[in-house]
Amino acid sequence: MKLKDSIQYYGCSEVGDRFIYQAFHTGFSDYIIKMDISEDVFLARFFGPEGNGRENSFIAFDQDEPVGVILGGMKIYEGIQTMRCGTLAVHPDYRGKGISQRLFELHKEEAVKHGCKQLFLEVIVGNDRAIRFYEKLGYEKIYDLVYYTHEDFSLMVKPHSEFLINRINFEEFKQAAGKWDYHINWQNDLDYIEKTSNTYFYSAMTESRMAGCLAISKAGTIHFLMVDKKDRGKGAGTQLLQTAVQEHNLSRMSVGLPNNSLLEGFLKKKGFKKGDLKQFEMYLLL
Repeated sequence: MKLKDSIQYYGCSEVGDRFIYQAFHTGFSDYIIKMDISEDVFLARFFGPEGNGRENSFIAFDQDEPVGVILGGMKIYEGIQTMRCGTLAVHPDYRGKGISQRLFELHKEEAVKHGCKQLFLEVIVGNDRAIRFYEKLGYEKIYDLVYYTHEDFSLMVKPHSEFLINRINFEEFKQAAGKWDYHINWQNDLDYIEKTSNTYFYSAMTESRMAGCLAISKAGTIHFLMVDKKDRGKGAGTQLLQTAVQEHNLSRMSVGLPNNSLLEGFLKKKGFKKGDLKQFEMYLLL
């Protein structure tokens, strides 16, 4: 029997979670970045804030062994009904045998069935085999994702500014964040932020209006930082970050962002260091 005849494909909602995790864990066993996370953490993250749905995901079996998985998440992303590939992983011994191709076909069929207008994914720069595979399928590289960290807050002097920093709730943050129109990566958009725990929201206020806002996790992950154009250069962004550092006794901050030269310039001035990890955001129009 040929291998392709022995592989069976199922929706992830038809199988136990342990098989989904096993396929993910094995498929990423030799990945560029070590993905050694527990089953509980995997399920909470990938079927939580990451936005994947078991009903939109597929898994491949060879007899009783899971050998490949593709996770799919669907939502309105920047005004367009979008299906995101949350992960595509194949057992190292089963690569090059058409399993990735078939999983992707199922993924695309699912997107079309639900009226999606585009497919979307992130891939690490340097994972050339995956990039070639996605480009062959029709994906194009659109945005670059870069990552910054900050661990020496003595360099970030709290400014004397005209702004009052307040803690706000998610709904207030959501209303404020909606005023600014620029590309936000999937892991930092409002749907993702709403599903994350231990995230705090701040506003920078003048006497009459909100000049900027911040969403930051208890661990120091910056999900969103924006200051209105007419208020930039006056210390609002720095004061927002310093307030979060002091309130949560942070020793480290980190942020990932796509193609935002203004925000990158601000981060560099405040002592953030650019990391080696880079990703492409790739899109395929349907």
